[in-house]
Amino acid sequence: MEKTFFHRSPQPITPNYHTKAAKPTTRPSTSFQDQLDKAVQHLQVSKHARTRMEQRGISIPPETWEKIGEKVNEAKTKGVQDSLVILKDAALIVSAKNRTVITAMDREEAQTQIFTNINGTILIDS
Repeated sequence: MEKTFFHRSPQPITPNYHTKAAKPTTRPSTSFQDQLDKAVQHLQVSKHARTRMEQRGISIPPETWEKIGEKVNEAKTKGVQDSLVILKDAALIVSAKNRTVITAMDREEAQTQIFTNINGTILIDS
């Protein structure tokens, strides 16, 4: 007896859905704000503080922002809620609770100020 074989064309394993081609990923341009936010280790800089820094010509390098972020984290673990951060050329009021720089001033201006409602001070020499 002769056997007859039927040849079937292969069927796709998955349904043939129409799919859109994946969009190529483009790198978003990094703005000054993005760079600043990255540099400050997730510290937020309030609009008020940013304005004061611009008005007073205060420029803080990324390495110093990193140190500030580390010290604010440390202060927060010790129960500090609002701190005065004293730098070589500037003074900042930082909410450790919210990780937000509230205001900024240069050291000359800071010498004549009385700071209230803070419960910690951070000194950074660099």
